Amino acid sequence: MKRTFRAGKSSKAEISKPKSCLVLFSGGIDSTTALHWAMRRYGLVQPVIFDYGQRHRVEIKMARKTCRRLGLTPRIIRVDLRQVGGSALTDKKISVPQFKKSEDIKKGLPVTYVPFRNGIFISLAAALGESLGIFDIVCGFNVIDSPNYPDTTTAFVRAMNRAINEGTGAKLGQKKFRIIAPFIKMKKSEIIKLGLKLGADYSYSITCYAGREVPCLRCSACLLRARAWKEAGQEDHLLARLKKEGKI
Repeated sequence: MKRTFRAGKSSKAEISKPKSCLVLFSGGIDSTTALHWAMRRYGLVQPVIFDYGQRHRVEIKMARKTCRRLGLTPRIIRVDLRQVGGSALTDKKISVPQFKKSEDIKKGLPVTYVPFRNGIFISLAAALGESLGIFDIVCGFNVIDSPNYPDTTTAFVRAMNRAINEGTGAKLGQKKFRIIAPFIKMKKSEIIKLGLKLGADYSYSITCYAGREVPCLRCSACLLRARAWKEAGQEDHLLARLKKEGKI
């Protein structure tokens, strides 16, 4: 029987800790680490995957596979952000920028930014959490070694936390929402190292914006990921699996 939640080990010290959480799960490095981080801290963990019309739809398939391997059943929320447009990730008419090395990645708002994507995701997660009675929302957001997205910052998280507590039943109840972003000030290599300590397997984690399982190694996401694995002193689990399967 499939389980909606992951039952974690409990101890007397954990009795006072929150019992359940939602995890925003794209299946990439950061959210995979966040999922394992949450599984160590909560008795019930519900992954939430967003199908938003993204170019790299393979991430949904692989994210579901990762959940199955962990004995989890994700909630899939569909919201078509192609109707909004304005991003290379939702509009195939806009090319995904390619670079030779990570140092070439330009500063400023990249064309891979999806307008208010994380704000939309958190809002939907809060609505789901309210219906399920789950008030902790765990995110893998980080601002170091990541594209310059405005919806991954500490200020953004705090603002969204205030907004969902003002605009939901939490305003009238005793339980309040908490948006938890434990990696927001960590380097991506530090996030990987933490994940490895937690037993994370990144073999099916997809980062590439190009839309294929085999990474292009030229988009900003691929280059930042490659640099992080090099700094971590490990071979990327995804590349190791693809080599073993003869796909690269």
